Amino acid sequence: MNSQPQLHDPLSGVVVVVLADFLRQHQGWGWLRLVAGSAPYKDVPGLTSVKVMGSGHGGGFSLRPSATHQGLICTFTHFDLAMKFLGSSWVQAYRDRARELWAGVLSVQSARGHWDKQAWLATAPDALADPVAAQGLFAVLTRASIVPTKTMAFWRYAPAAQAGLGQSEGCLLSMGLGEAPLVRQCTFSLWQHQAAMLQYAHQGAHQLASAAAYKHQFFSESMFVRMQVLHMSGVWQGRVFDAPKTAARDDSAASSREPVVGLHALEPSHV
Repeated sequence: MNSQPQLHDPLSGVVVVVLADFLRQHQGWGWLRLVAGSAPYKDVPGLTSVKVMGSGHGGGFSLRPSATHQGLICTFTHFDLAMKFLGSSWVQAYRDRARELWAGVLSVQSARGHWDKQAWLATAPDALADPVAAQGLFAVLTRASIVPTKTMAFWRYAPAAQAGLGQSEGCLLSMGLGEAPLVRQCTFSLWQHQAAMLQYAHQGAHQLASAAAYKHQFFSESMFVRMQVLHMSGVWQGRVFDAPKTAARDDSAASSREPVVGLHALEPSHV
């Protein structure tokens, strides 16, 4: 009898990441996004997967949940469709209610492991617009399903590793995310270059956490993805991120769909 899990067909294309820190008066709307999950996005053209994710306190990797921080991770068949999504009413609804928001389109350079029994393939040339100029910035997505009986052991290592990530030289942005409290965790980080990421990965608290996870088999499923930034815009933790528009946008979405820098910057983050 084959005990291996049944795997789904691998995903290919480009990745969209949206990170939001909602204004206090829109916390309820944010909670409803988590309840609704992927259902509101079923008719988005070119969308092949979507994860609506919560976050820890302050947007970090914490046992204490955040009432305002959320993330949206999607895959699309083509760069142009991903860009249209960023200019659509779906994402504009997030922008209208966010104190800060960062959004990016990324190509997959390499990936190993699975997410919900599905692998991610490197982005093929035919999924990209012509031309699409990479930004030179580098992003990493890690996610894992934690074995329930090993949850507390995992969380003994996680906070220190996350703190080290935010303080690492060359890390421009990082956020801890989760599909489910405690046991389905994810981290997204943006780096100036690969060398900085590797330096973080192979030393200090992260190296200890990785070694413990391997030794004690904390995860029932995990995935590690390296990506290149094709487009990004927004503000995160007071820092402005902007990039040239490299592909055609949805004509029905005016350029005002792009976030207005500093629109809600006067209100401090609450949680």
